[in-house]
Amino acid sequence: QVQLVESGGGLVQPGGSLRLSCAASGSIFRIDAMSWYRQPPGKQRELVATISSDGSPTYTDSVKGRFTISRDNAKNTVYLQMNSLKPEDTAVYYCHAEIKPKILGPRYIYWGQGTQVTVSS
Repeated sequence: QVQLVESGGGLVQPGGSLRLSCAASGSIFRIDAMSWYRQPPGKQRELVATISSDGSPTYTDSVKGRFTISRDNAKNTVYLQMNSLKPEDTAVYYCHAEIKPKILGPRYIYWGQGTQVTVSS
């Protein structure tokens, strides 16, 4: 059984910073791409950033230059460093990972439970 557990959300003032973490645990043979999504209040979930297994990142335009995605493969963990936060970054942030639990078998998509980020003065 694979689980993704997020941490690091909270309330921050505009211009502040937060660092989200997401650790994968359980039966894991290989983790491919890992991503962060977010769902603002009353809106659809959207992709924020993705990091490939070799560490190559991509970002949605609205967070480029402010957010940094990284991963620690030894710890099966992905991070999202969020700087210069704006009120429009307020959302529930979800971790997403493509994981192959067994050497023989398919790859599955897993989601974390979500962590609330609120940017407000």
